[in-house]
Amino acid sequence: MSGAMLKDVSKKLLYTSGLLGLYHRLRNADSLTVVMFHRTLSPDDPRWATCDPDYTLATRWLEQSLAFFRRHYSVVSLEQVLASRRTGAPLPPRSLLITFDDGWADNAHYALPALKRAGLPALLFVVADAVGTRQPFFQERLIGAWRRGALGVRELAAALPAGEAPGAQVDETIGALREVIARLEALEADVRARVLEPFTARLDDGHRHMVTAEELHQLEAGGVALGLHGKTHTPMRLAADLDAELAGARTALAQHLGQTHASAESMSFPHGSFDAAIAQRAREAGYELLFTSVPVLNPTTPGVGWLLGRTGFETDAVVDGKGRFREDWLALYLFRRQARRLA
Repeated sequence: MSGAMLKDVSKKLLYTSGLLGLYHRLRNADSLTVVMFHRTLSPDDPRWATCDPDYTLATRWLEQSLAFFRRHYSVVSLEQVLASRRTGAPLPPRSLLITFDDGWADNAHYALPALKRAGLPALLFVVADAVGTRQPFFQERLIGAWRRGALGVRELAAALPAGEAPGAQVDETIGALREVIARLEALEADVRARVLEPFTARLDDGHRHMVTAEELHQLEAGGVALGLHGKTHTPMRLAADLDAELAGARTALAQHLGQTHASAESMSFPHGSFDAAIAQRAREAGYELLFTSVPVLNPTTPGVGWLLGRTGFETDAVVDGKGRFREDWLALYLFRRQARRLA
């Protein structure tokens, strides 16, 4: 047996023996775990062929994740976390909050039915300006165009401004594409728009990806609370108008929902981009709970903090090379996180 196989068997035994679960029950009793999903699709959905594979779970894997949460955690709602924050009311042992980022239509098409079947609440952080749009953010459009063969990495890299192109030879892999996308993200918005303009027609896959206002109402009615994820999905540390990304996002969401005022009490920072000053500005804008992408567990005694860590939920954390959902991997991924109060 190879070393890799022995290590894999050891992980399975540690989980199936119950020792890892016991460790979790004792160690994480006074912690709130917040998990962060993005997309979930059925593989027979046409959008599956163009989605970002790292941030999209097949619906069966989401359902298996929800079953795992039911076995090992007390899944709580945003309202319970807010009540604990406001009144000091204790959360149940090993609390877990399920969150989704961005505002994908598939959250209504697939995640909502799965959550209903499992009887679990969740929280969706919406990019206000993305509501009702058809195509996703430029990063996902580029990955989709590359996956369907409409755009090459070398071609895209060659369009970068002088001095911004990768120094090494560019290959046609998703890793190289992500590097080029990172360079695009660092450009000024108007410069990036000029770089991408010649590719515009090739970036549209013909499908609707983002949530509508009607679907947001359906999600709320189904037990999914709504929070904000900025107005434009711009990283907060790069935002030219921070007030628009904070208070402006709430106003824009209210307009989409046909309300005079959106009562969103929570926000997650797009791309995980924030600093202490931005977090304080967000509090001043009226957000009671702010969610980061710092992968820590949140202590619940003597109460829940206002700045909370979240653990990203990517495909390779739960699915092996043969496409099998791995509860043992997920347990090791979540149970051993450091517990730390961020503010």
